[in-house]
Amino acid sequence: MNNYKIAPLLLVAATLAGACGNKQQKQAAGPQAIPVTADVVTAEIVTGIDVYPGSVVPLNETDLRAEVNGYITGIFVADGASVSKGQKLYEIDRTRYEAAAQQAKASLAIAEANLDRIKRDVERYRKLADQDAIARQTLDYAETDLNNAEAQVASAQAAVVTATTNLNRSTIIAPFSGTIGISQVRMGALVGAGTTLLNTISSTSPIAVDFPVNQRSIQQFVDLQKQADTDSVITLSFGGKVYPHAGKITVIDRAVDANTGTITVRATFANPDGLLRAGMNTNVRVRTTSETEQLVIPYQAVIEQLGQSAVYVVTDSSTVDERLVELGAKVAEKVVVRQGLSLGETVVTQGLINLRSGAKVTVQQPAETEK
Repeated sequence: MNNYKIAPLLLVAATLAGACGNKQQKQAAGPQAIPVTADVVTAEIVTGIDVYPGSVVPLNETDLRAEVNGYITGIFVADGASVSKGQKLYEIDRTRYEAAAQQAKASLAIAEANLDRIKRDVERYRKLADQDAIARQTLDYAETDLNNAEAQVASAQAAVVTATTNLNRSTIIAPFSGTIGISQVRMGALVGAGTTLLNTISSTSPIAVDFPVNQRSIQQFVDLQKQADTDSVITLSFGGKVYPHAGKITVIDRAVDANTGTITVRATFANPDGLLRAGMNTNVRVRTTSETEQLVIPYQAVIEQLGQSAVYVVTDSSTVDERLVELGAKVAEKVVVRQGLSLGETVVTQGLINLRSGAKVTVQQPAETEK
């Protein structure tokens, strides 16, 4: 009876002992290595495209404001239309300004007639004074009247200029050719001199794109600005498409922004079809060729997160170390590494999803990893 009870207990004990032994063997063996593929950091003369975020800005842009007071009596252009320099755009009630101009001209005519009369009197008095035929005081009074009359003419001329200027300013014309925006006033609106915004006009072709450049690249863009032909160097893309007209570097700002370490560069582009509009966000593409060899790695090795780039570097102990890198131009399937890696180091290119710093890896051929 007791022998039958002991046998099952011995069997259970043996099973538990075997299980514990297997677990201890697995723990002793350590974590399983993750299969990855990798590539070596190499150095090459690089010809690639640097991409910079840009913003479209007009070369000329101005607000159109009323320069005299009054009611809008004419709007001669449609919202968003193309306009030519000198084209009539708005008109403010001209009635009182025309009357003021006529009154000023009439006052000038009266002052000039009075001046002519006094001049003739003075000439006669001078001749009589030379002959001692009149008192000297009479000539002095006449010459004083002459000076006053000349001053009245000058004042009347100034009044004519003021009245004529106000009359001219009651008509608003385009200061340059470009595109006008949406009108901020309608017919019959009361506008105030210097305060009421009527509209905004901006030039459209050529048009500029401003973009920030790292201060380390200033000399590169100074050299580009000096080049007579940069048609194959400066291009533009937006909305997933490449803009059909190439650009030229025309302006480099006077100073570096101390907060960002960048300087603003301006490229100018032809815009005959009006595809580029003020305020648009674009990508400026600058073709560059390095003077010396640059470190490059496959772009698929890069992990981008929260505005930072990193790679996994394979160590001598077959583990990986996550390392932040600064990237340069992208060249086909590769990318330039400016900081963070050294020539000859090995970076993981496939199998990144399961990795973390310190993980054990086994580097395999690409075909093996795909399986």
